[in-house]
Amino acid sequence: MSEPLRDRAPSLRRRLMLFVLGAVCLAALLQGVSAYRTALAEADAIFDYQMQQTALSISGATPGARHVMPEELELIIQGWSLDGLQLFAPPPRARLPQRAVMGFADVMGEDGRAYRVLSMQTGGQVVQVAQELAVRERLASRLAWRTITPIALVLPVLLLVVGWVIRQSLAPVERVRRQLSQRAAEDLTAVSEQGLPVEIRPLVRELNSLLERMRQAFEAQQHFVADAAHELRSPLTALKLQIEGLQRAGDEAARAQARARLAAGVERASHLVEQLLLLARQESGTGTGTAQALALEPLLRRVLAEQVGAAQSRGIDLGLLRADAVQIKGWPDALAVLLRNLLDNAIKYSPDGGKVDVLLLDEGERARLRIEDSGPGIAPEERERVFDRFYRSAAAQTQAGGSGLGLAIVKTIAERHAAQLQLERSEALGGLRVDLVFSKS
Repeated sequence: MSEPLRDRAPSLRRRLMLFVLGAVCLAALLQGVSAYRTALAEADAIFDYQMQQTALSISGATPGARHVMPEELELIIQGWSLDGLQLFAPPPRARLPQRAVMGFADVMGEDGRAYRVLSMQTGGQVVQVAQELAVRERLASRLAWRTITPIALVLPVLLLVVGWVIRQSLAPVERVRRQLSQRAAEDLTAVSEQGLPVEIRPLVRELNSLLERMRQAFEAQQHFVADAAHELRSPLTALKLQIEGLQRAGDEAARAQARARLAAGVERASHLVEQLLLLARQESGTGTGTAQALALEPLLRRVLAEQVGAAQSRGIDLGLLRADAVQIKGWPDALAVLLRNLLDNAIKYSPDGGKVDVLLLDEGERARLRIEDSGPGIAPEERERVFDRFYRSAAAQTQAGGSGLGLAIVKTIAERHAAQLQLERSEALGGLRVDLVFSKS
């Protein structure tokens, strides 16, 4: 299946050869036509002059002569005296009109041939010199062929030279192809640009850029799989121990406690798997379609409404202090995940009876989403690391359980939306302040 497709694929080398061959043949044809027309015009001028000189030279010739000029000139001569007596008779093969029109004229003879005829009166005689037009055309054709013949002889050599030049010019492309065909699947190093022509280098640079992105994605995927395997090992081990504890429980109270621990362990494992899958989808961007213009305020209010129950259960004051009508370009589902994770973290790490404030600000060309809480905050030296997968700050570990993926997911979604993500200390509430700045659509 691949070989027939390869045979039908356009070949740059074949296309160049055909174009060069066509251009040379067309040039030869045009040159031949031009040479033919030029030679025919020059032959007309030369033979007209010869005919005129011949007519003048025979004006005093002896009457009755039949051929006064050499046969190789292919001139036909006839003449009359002023009283109509024929002095020069043409050869039997030439049957010219018996009436003479003074000057040059193209006439059709009685034998069906076209002639160029010069009739002139000189020395008491009317002399008519004629020449068959086919003679002139044969001469012009010979001159044209003499012009084309060198080109035809040089054409094979020219094609060999052009083929060699094209092959040498495409050799770097073939070298790149061989390098790529001999690579292992996991070899994503850059292709060398050494010796490549300037027309090919942009293509190779783009290929190297693609290989670099693939390498980064491959490394990120490897790290992700390794981290996920490491993180899943602990909850699965815990679930196994809890099942063993449930099996060893001696009374109903112990079994109830073991079941509660097992249910909590299953919940934590399920949450971790869900976060892993969510992170993988956001990093790959699969199934998200194209970005669209959307109003951020209704989406923010909807996600806030989902979090009200969790906030009220702990007496946390969750409030939307300001919500400007702003529009950005993005993916609604991904932004809902981002908002849900930020609000979930703010509520989770705020103390009972604490406070979480949300603001959506229109700043002209930008839109700012700000979430502040009264929790422990994040130390300045940890504000970059908290975006790493599975990393949890010391304060977060003492406050509540988690997978360490929430802010990693937030960062991934923010980068997909080209948004600036900043973590600072909240001056109003004393905890963490998260600023997310979007460019408006």
